[in-house]
Amino acid sequence: MKGVIDRFTDRNQAVILIESIGKEIVVSRNDLPRRAKAQDWVNLKQINGTFQVISIDREKTTAQRLKVEKLQAKLRARSRGSKFKKK
Repeated sequence: MKGVIDRFTDRNQAVILIESIGKEIVVSRNDLPRRAKAQDWVNLKQINGTFQVISIDREKTTAQRLKVEKLQAKLRARSRGSKFKKK
């Protein structure tokens, strides 16, 4: 099962979104791989109703970042500037 690290809280916890089952989980930052950061995709294992982070899925993370960058570039190309006038 895969999830994406959505954000880190001020309590040193990570919020992980699991889209395939529509669930949000909160885990301790200590339970993540050392170099994990927001927007990284992780491989998860479900054990007795709880989820354990196994590893970072670098391929999925890279693919999603490229997808986002392409969409952002497309939006910037369509931009015609602000509709508001400067004073």
